[in-house]
Amino acid sequence: MQHTKIKDIPANDRPYEKCLRMGPEGLSDAELLAVIIRTGSRTSSSLRLAEQVLELNYPEDGILGLCRLRLPELKKIEGIGDVKGIQLLCIGELSKRISRRSAIARNLTFHSPQSVVEYYMEEMRHLTQEHLYVMLLNTKQMLIRDLLISKGTVNASLASPREIFIEALRYQAVGIILVHNHPSGDSTPSREDSQMTRRVAESGNLIGIQLLDHIVIGDNNFCSFKKEGML
Repeated sequence: MQHTKIKDIPANDRPYEKCLRMGPEGLSDAELLAVIIRTGSRTSSSLRLAEQVLELNYPEDGILGLCRLRLPELKKIEGIGDVKGIQLLCIGELSKRISRRSAIARNLTFHSPQSVVEYYMEEMRHLTQEHLYVMLLNTKQMLIRDLLISKGTVNASLASPREIFIEALRYQAVGIILVHNHPSGDSTPSREDSQMTRRVAESGNLIGIQLLDHIVIGDNNFCSFKKEGML
C-alpha cells in the first residue's frame, strides 16, 4: 500500500505551513496533532500517524479520547515510540489542566451533584486506578481549585482527613467536595468509602470546613452521598 508523505502534499496544504498561513484554528484535529508529532515513520507521514491516533477512539470523539489514551496503546501504532507517545500524553494532560483552570476563570459553581459529575465524568470514568480529588470551594461554592489527593490501586484509595484539610486550610476553602472513581465501573460506595466520608465530615465539622458531598464516579453512572442521604 502506498502512503502519502508530507513532502508529497502541496506546500500550502502541509500542516505546519498551513498553520503559519491560517493559524492553528484553521487546522483539523489530525493536522494539529501532526504538527506536534512533527515527523513520520518509514511507512507513514506525521499526518497519517495523527489520523491513526484519532482512530484509536473510534466511534467516540477522537480528540476527546486523547485524554484517556495510555502509552502502550499509542505505541501499538507503527511509528510512535516513547518520544512521540509522551508528547501526545502531555498534550492530553495539558488540555485537562487548561479545562480546569478555565472553569475557575469562568467562576463555575458546583451547587448540584450533576454539575460535579459533568466536570469529572469523561476524565475519570476510564481510569484503571482509583483517583481521589478534593474540590476546594469558596462561600459561593465556586471552585478555588481541585487537587489530586491520592492515586490508589484498583480497589483502594487511601487518604487521611489530615492531608485533605491541610490543603483546604492552605487555600482558605469554606467547603469541600470529595470525588473519586471506581475502576470497576460500578459507583456503589464501598464500606471503606463510607468510613472515609464519615471521618472527613467529622474532621471538617471540628475546624469549620464543611464536607458538602462525596461523589463516586463509575462508567457513566455516579453516586452522591448527599443525594442518597448518606451524608
